Order: sequence, then C-alpha cells, then structure tokens
Amino acid sequence: MAVLNFPLCPIYFQNMLEELLIHKPDDPIEFMINHLKQNNDDGNSVFLHPSKKNCFIFFPNVSTCIFFFSSPQAMWLCKHFNAIRVSQETLLFKEVLMQTEEAKAYKERNQGWILEGFPENQEQAWMLQSSGIFPRHVVMLYAPDTVLIERSGGKRLDPLTQEVFHTTFDWPSDPLVQERLVKPEDLSEQEVSKNLLEYHRNFPDIFHIYQKVLKSINADQPSVDVLSQALAFVQTRHRSAAPFTPRILFFGPPGSGKSLQAELIAQKYDVVNICCGQLLKEAVADNTKLGELVKPYIDNGYPVPDNLVLKLLTERLSALDCLTNGWVLSGFPRDVKQAEQLQKAQINANRVFFFNLPYESIMERLSQRRTDPVTGERYHTTLRPAPTPEIQARLRQNPKDEQGNIEKRLNIYYSHVKALEDFYQDAFYVNADQDPFVIFEFIESCIIKPLPCKNIRSL
Repeated sequence: MAVLNFPLCPIYFQNMLEELLIHKPDDPIEFMINHLKQNNDDGNSVFLHPSKKNCFIFFPNVSTCIFFFSSPQAMWLCKHFNAIRVSQETLLFKEVLMQTEEAKAYKERNQGWILEGFPENQEQAWMLQSSGIFPRHVVMLYAPDTVLIERSGGKRLDPLTQEVFHTTFDWPSDPLVQERLVKPEDLSEQEVSKNLLEYHRNFPDIFHIYQKVLKSINADQPSVDVLSQALAFVQTRHRSAAPFTPRILFFGPPGSGKSLQAELIAQKYDVVNICCGQLLKEAVADNTKLGELVKPYIDNGYPVPDNLVLKLLTERLSALDCLTNGWVLSGFPRDVKQAEQLQKAQINANRVFFFNLPYESIMERLSQRRTDPVTGERYHTTLRPAPTPEIQARLRQNPKDEQGNIEKRLNIYYSHVKALEDFYQDAFYVNADQDPFVIFEFIESCIIKPLPCKNIRSL
C-alpha cells in the first residue's frame, strides 16, 4: 500500500486507472509506484513505508478505535486490550514493530489496533476508507484550548517506551524513568495554538465521516474518569442496520399467552407463525406422506416421535416464505434433546423468549376456558364471557383444560424448562402476567434489530 502525504484528487486516480487499463502491466503495484514517482508534478513526496502496509492491511476486521488528540489514554487502552498502538510517531520511528514477521504474528493473535492522532483531515479519512479501514469506535477527547495549552507545557516523553508523562498530573515514580524523560519538540505555546487552530478547522469534516461511531469525552477531568468512559464505549457493540430476518422461539407453560404473542408478531411484521401442534394437525389433514406417519400418534393421543416432528419442521422452515420473512415458533423444542436436534439441523433462532406466569394465574386462565362447538370461538367465564345465553348454554370445556390435565402438562414443562434456559443462555424473560399489549411492547423492545415490517419490504 502506498501512503501519500498529500490528498489525491479523483482526476489523479482516474489517470492512474486509465494507464493501468491501457498498459495492463504484469505487476500493477510496481506500475502504480512508478507512475506516482514519475507524475508527481507538484513536488509532493510519496512515502512507501512498509510499516504502514503491515500495520493497516492486516487489521481492519478487528479494528478497535481511533483516538483524536495524542493521549496516554490510547496507550492505556492498548495495554488493556493487548492491541497495537498506531500513531505517526510509532510508524516513523519504532521500526522494530514494523517487521513483517511480527505483523504476521499480530494477525495470528487476532489483535485489534488503536490509531492515535490520525486522520488529521477529511482527505486522510477518505484514504483510510478507500483502503478498507473502518474503525468500530472513534473517541474524541476535548477540553478548552487554555487547558490544552497549559497541559502541553508540562508534557514529557520517555524516548525508550514512548510513554507520555506530565510534570504535574502524571509524574513517574521510577527515578530511572524520570532521568530519561525529555520535553517533546514543537511544544511551544505558539506551536500548540497553531496546531489547535488547524484541528478546529479540520475536525467538523472528520466528525461528519465518523459521526455514527464517534463519542466525545470531556478530557478536563481526572484521567480515571476519562479512561472509564472510553473503556465503556469501546467495549460496546454498535447496532447493525443490516437486513435482519427474525427467527424467534417462544417457550412458556400452558396458558402463558405464547400463541397470542406469536399471532401479534406475525400480524405486524408478516413473519410466519408456526405452532408445532397445529403444524402436525395440518400435515394429517393434508394427507401428506409425513401426515400419514403422524396420524396414528395423534389419533391415539401419543407423542409424535422427534424425528418425524423435526423432519416436518425442517421442511416448513425451509419454505420460501420462512426464509424470506422469518418465523416465530412455539411448541417445539420441549426439552434439551430436541433443542440439540434443532441445532444439528441448522435451525437456529436469533431471538428466544421464556414466558413466566404464576401457577395460580395459569389455573385461572385455563380452567375457565370454554369453546363454542358451533363456531370454534373460545371464551373465558370471567375475562371473556359468552355474549348471549344461547352461546353460553352450548359452551364446552376441552378435557386438557381440566385441573388434573393442566397439572400434568405443567409438570412436564417445569421438568425441562431449567435445562432449556441453560441451553439458550441469551434468552429474554417475559412477565406474562400483564396486559397482552404491554407484553407485546416488551417483546418488541427486546428485538433490537429491526424486523421486516409489511410496509418495509426492503428488509
């Protein structure tokens, strides 16, 4: 990589690309180097420093942050994260860090980097981007100019370690270090004022480029506070705006409202609502090959074997609507063994929710449910009574909603839920003893990345 000390205009790049297309050299890199040397009419020098190639090419995928204002904070963060500190000084003078073998070793250890004091202007920021270097975090330390000028007068540099100290705020305790400290060049009040003026003129353009990953921190406070804020920021993960296909799992005891929440999610975001029990019944009703195998188990009230359920789920979740819009699944897996089978089948949810509901609330919800055999409408003797005496007279209770059967189903669920919670460690927990729409809002808030809404087809 050739790193230039002057901004390249688009015309300059265009001319070089045209020469490449015309001559089609065997060694494009060497051709561009010679082209830059021969056509540098403005007298601007070209730096072809191998250290920059090794530092920058290897680490864009694990980049940590860019620091504005040279600072001990950058050094401290490098030590904390075992990252590489890159500054103009280290690039120009610390040749030992720039050897190819050491750079390869850094890459193998998957280290990140902290770039200090660069870019200094918009053109340099564009050059970084054109080289594929995109920091995850950018930290801007700010303070009044008077404070910065005063601090610069007490700045001292360890020429051996390149660490920065201060005569007032951060004086080393080691006498040997004290003896070798030197005052950096070009730190007169006039020079610092000139540098600050240049910084204030260039920073708004840099801010515009990095504003989505930039945090400003007031440096006119104890260094411990500055470091804690910087550390908290660089350890955060930014919300991605990439397209997101929801794959949601709902767990919960009978009566916790999983089906209602799945229906609400499906209605609002056009994801496919899949209830495992309903899927089995549909397979039987459609007389599919899998349905014929499943039918005897359903007719006799026996559990359907896991291999048949998994095969049916795999086919359904591989359908185009599920792949395109995403899905919300309830009723499976019921235990860790089934969860492991899902994982082996490459069916991985990116959001998992566990619904929690007290035993008394479960019994109240289920034992008072009634169904109209004529319309199939479901009612509740307390919360949603039948609208007319005629409908009330023909309501029936599903045998599975009798107290004894409810307790059996609850015992099965609670015997497996702890292991499932351990298996899905990143799951969210829902207080299901609330208004359904309050629960729905909570579920939405837990889905950090945007879901593909019906009206936003681009997702």
